[in-house]
Amino acid sequence: MEGERTIWWQDGLFMIDQTLLPARLEALRVKSIPQLVEAIRSLRVRGAPALGAAGGYGVALAAHRSPYGDVSGLLSEMEEAAERLRLARPTAINLSWGVDRVLAAARQGEDADEVRALALQEAEALASEDLAINRAIGKSGARLLEDGDGVLTHCNAGRLACVGWGTALGVIRQAVQDGKQIHVYACETRPLHQGSRLTCWELGADHIPVTLICDGVSGTLMRQGRIQKAIVGADRITRDAVFNKVGTYNHAVLAHAHGVPFYVAAPLSTFDPIREECDVQIEERDGDELRRMGHTQLAPCDVDVYNPAFDATPLEKVTALITEKGVFKPPLMPPL
Repeated sequence: MEGERTIWWQDGLFMIDQTLLPARLEALRVKSIPQLVEAIRSLRVRGAPALGAAGGYGVALAAHRSPYGDVSGLLSEMEEAAERLRLARPTAINLSWGVDRVLAAARQGEDADEVRALALQEAEALASEDLAINRAIGKSGARLLEDGDGVLTHCNAGRLACVGWGTALGVIRQAVQDGKQIHVYACETRPLHQGSRLTCWELGADHIPVTLICDGVSGTLMRQGRIQKAIVGADRITRDAVFNKVGTYNHAVLAHAHGVPFYVAAPLSTFDPIREECDVQIEERDGDELRRMGHTQLAPCDVDVYNPAFDATPLEKVTALITEKGVFKPPLMPPL
C-alpha cells in the first residue's frame, strides 16, 4: 500500500478495497470510470473525505484514459465522467466537491497535455491537503477528550474514510498521542457493519482499546456512566443538520438525554451552507442489505424494506463541530 493512504495515484488509480476488510487488506486498481462508479456505489471506497479524493482522481482518470487530442473533446469527455461520478452517491457533498474542484483546474489547460497534467496535479493536491486537514481536525478536537474517557463512535470516520488519519478517529488518535487513556466503544453500524469491520480493525492496528457494541446498546452504556463523550464524522453539514450514517440521530438523542457531549468532526469541505435538511436527498440502498447477509437469508425475501444510508441530526443536538479551523458550538458555524 502507498504508505498510510487509502487512495492514491501510482501510474494509475489505486484504493484499499474496504469491502474485503477485516479479512483481507488488498489494493484495487481502478481502470475506468464505470469501475470507479461501481467502487463508490458498492462502498469499496467510502467516507466523505475519501469520496472527495475519489471524485477528484476520477476526473484525472477520465482525462488520462481519454483518446482525445483536442481540448474541446477531452473536456467534454471529462465533464460526462464528472456527472456520472456526482450521481454515484447523492448525499455526501465531498464527492461532487472533489469532482468540481479538479474539473475547474483542468479547464485552465491550453492544450490536451496540460489539461491532463492540471487534472492530476489538482487531484494530488486535494489528497495531500486531506491528510493535513485531518491532522488539524485531530489537534482541534483532542483537547475535548479527557484522560480516562470512554468515547462512543458510529460507523467509520477513520483513515479508511479519508485519504489518511481520519476525522472522528483522528481526534481519538491525537488524544492518545497526547498521552491520554481513551477507550472507544464502536457501534457495529448495521446493516453493512462499517463499525465492526473497519473501525475495530483500524483501532486494533493502532493498539487503541476498543469494545464493539451493537447499535442499540449505546444508551445503556451512557446510563451506566461508561461513555463520557460521543464523536462521529459527517457526510454533509447543512445550515440546520448533520447528515451521517443512519443511526447517528439515535445516538445524538440519547447523548443529549444523558448529558453526554456529542461532537461531529468534519473538514470544511463537508459543510453545505446553502442548503437545509429538507433540500438534501438521502440515499436509499438495496433492501437485500437487510434481508440477507452474504448467502444467509435474514428475512422473508418479499418483506418491504426501508434502508436509508444516512439520517439527519439537528444541530441543536450537537455539542460542537470540530474542524481544521477550530471548534464551533452551534448555532455558530465556521467561516467558509
